[in-house]
Amino acid sequence: MRYVIIGAGAVGGAVGGRLAGAGHEVVLVARGAQYEALRAHGLRLVTPDGTHTYRLPTVDGPAGLGELRADDVLVLAVKTQDSEAALAAWGPVPVEGGGTAAERLPLLCAQNGVESPRLALRRFRRVYGVCVWLPAAYEEPGIVSAPGAPLTGILFLGRYPHGTDDTVRRIGADLEKAEFEAPVVPDVARWQYAKLLTNLGNAIRALSGAADSEESERLRQRVYAEGESVLAAAGIPYASAAETKARRGDRITLLPLPGTEPGGGSTWQSLSRGTGTVETDYLNGEIAFLGRLHGVPTPLNELLQRLADTFARERRPAGSLPSAELVRLADEALSDRPSAADGRDPEE
Repeated sequence: MRYVIIGAGAVGGAVGGRLAGAGHEVVLVARGAQYEALRAHGLRLVTPDGTHTYRLPTVDGPAGLGELRADDVLVLAVKTQDSEAALAAWGPVPVEGGGTAAERLPLLCAQNGVESPRLALRRFRRVYGVCVWLPAAYEEPGIVSAPGAPLTGILFLGRYPHGTDDTVRRIGADLEKAEFEAPVVPDVARWQYAKLLTNLGNAIRALSGAADSEESERLRQRVYAEGESVLAAAGIPYASAAETKARRGDRITLLPLPGTEPGGGSTWQSLSRGTGTVETDYLNGEIAFLGRLHGVPTPLNELLQRLADTFARERRPAGSLPSAELVRLADEALSDRPSAADGRDPEE
């Protein structure tokens, strides 16, 4: 199988680089400065076992590849806000022997949140969810760091919305030979929702830096509690914290890497690069959306969504909001929340 990595950033670059290092055919798809750097100098993957440079075929869209192969696997690794454009571009691409990518090829959604597989299923017949436990950073064009050891990451795989098949088992076997653990599960969405809960704190780190005060930690716990309440009201199952902790064990330990700074998460990286967008609408925003559907107030997740979007739009520096100010805004959001007893319409 040939792996076409659509979005060769942190996750896509780490997965693509490790697959290439294990001897698999890989094509990288990137845009802008990342595309230029990959074309000129190759992918530089910095890991605890060394710095590896992979000079791989790199394109900036489907036109660069032409007709796709029947054994291609498309790996969607763009941020969720870019998914629809990527799906629209790659779905109609012809495949050798007839048909299109959307009709014939497997598509893996290796992304945070839960929205992209739903978007993909509108266009693609064969969609696979990936719950991504993969600490990686991309802040400089052409360079991706992945500090996890002894495993680079754990990638839960399954058909979306549920089930398994021979294709995903073959993909899992390839990843297992490339420094990943890749369990194939029939309920991949349950793991994705568990990861969604952990990602709700991404915005706190992106807005206020390390923010390791007791107040910030309490804010994180309140944000997570909102998410848990929403998933309970919606009847959505998710892997428990104890289950995820046991599954992860000591398989991924973050080690210092030469020439790199500790990453601040995917939202931090987007703000640091000044991309103008963040994926918070599909993390905290997913909780806000489900809360509105099921009548559960989510003032803290709404606040984080709004602040992160503002920081991205105005290109404010990552970590520039003092943690004490963020905690104050959170307390204010909670105090402004309408209660059932005061008779106000929550939308007033």
